Amino acid sequence: MIPMCDLKTQYMSLKSEIDAAMQAVCANTNFILGPEVRKLESEIAAANQCQFAIGVASGTDALHLALRGLNIGPGDEVITTPFTFVATTEAIGMVGATPVFVDIDPDTCNIDVTQIEAAITPRTRVILPVHLYGQACDMDTIMAIAQQHNLHVVEDCAQSIGASYRGHRTGAIGTAGCLSFFPSKNLGGFGDGGMVVTNNEELYQHIEILRRHGGRVKYYHDELGLNSRLDELQAAILLVKHQHLAEWNERRRENAYRYNELLGGRVDLKRPVELTSQGKIIPMASMHTENDLLKAVYHQYTIQVDNRDVVMNHLQKAGIGHAIYYPVPLHLQKVHSELGYRPGSFPHAEQVAANCLSLPMFPELTASQIQTVCSVVLEALDQSAKANTTSRAA
Repeated sequence: MIPMCDLKTQYMSLKSEIDAAMQAVCANTNFILGPEVRKLESEIAAANQCQFAIGVASGTDALHLALRGLNIGPGDEVITTPFTFVATTEAIGMVGATPVFVDIDPDTCNIDVTQIEAAITPRTRVILPVHLYGQACDMDTIMAIAQQHNLHVVEDCAQSIGASYRGHRTGAIGTAGCLSFFPSKNLGGFGDGGMVVTNNEELYQHIEILRRHGGRVKYYHDELGLNSRLDELQAAILLVKHQHLAEWNERRRENAYRYNELLGGRVDLKRPVELTSQGKIIPMASMHTENDLLKAVYHQYTIQVDNRDVVMNHLQKAGIGHAIYYPVPLHLQKVHSELGYRPGSFPHAEQVAANCLSLPMFPELTASQIQTVCSVVLEALDQSAKANTTSRAA
């Protein structure tokens, strides 16, 4: 059995440190916005090249509060991708704004920056790029468009903590970056948790108030906020795990390169693509070489295959974990039916949704396990190709 994500192995490797950190919090009984949260905020801010960080209850709340902190509301439009988890547009809806979708680049699976400007209207206030699968978007182009049109950029970094673009961490490039500490993330807690990072002090002050019921002083409230506070136990766990994040992300990159080498040379399989200053490449030989434009952190290793069901069936029979992120683009989901999009509105997002398949990816994944996964995938593709040939001959 090869799991999609192995949280138990990771916990066991840090058990004594994590258990001690949790016991210390229990002993001092300071459970809400205490010293562990403040220390984690300081560490995450520094690691993400930002002045400020605000711990909140989830990655969804981080997005919601970033938009709320920028006073985005009814009548405003937020440009984003339809190929993401619903939390992205959930946050937009929570503040009463309207998501405006732009198709994706089918190679990187991130928002197609060449289509953003055409989607801008007088009501546009924010561009919200999602650094999907741990791969940064083309932020130079996004920031240039935002500056030209006087727009905010809120980065969805739920899958990209530790990723960089031209030497800048994702989340530190736009007005704000939103992190998730969901257990399966590259830096995951033992429950929900999130954080907003920013270099904008006014935004920081506003979100800090909003996360604790809209008041600077207890029982005195300036506006309606919400209860969204990262708790001390989660912060203590994350502080232990954060010390290992850089090493874990490097292991993920090595695992991705190993996958690429073993799955190379197939016309019926599309591997993940990274950006460089020369364009888009499939990273293979340069396992330990710094990419001059972007350093992805491979939250997921996602391939694209036409015969996905066949491959999934082989993986299931072999006891190998796999997942589809995401099977239905948001513009075709019932929750956004009022926006009026139809099949064909964003063909690249729809095509990738039909073909994408994420394979096991976690730092503790071994070379032997990757070899097994790839052997099963290739066997499935070979059998499918043979069946298609036989069918055509008949």
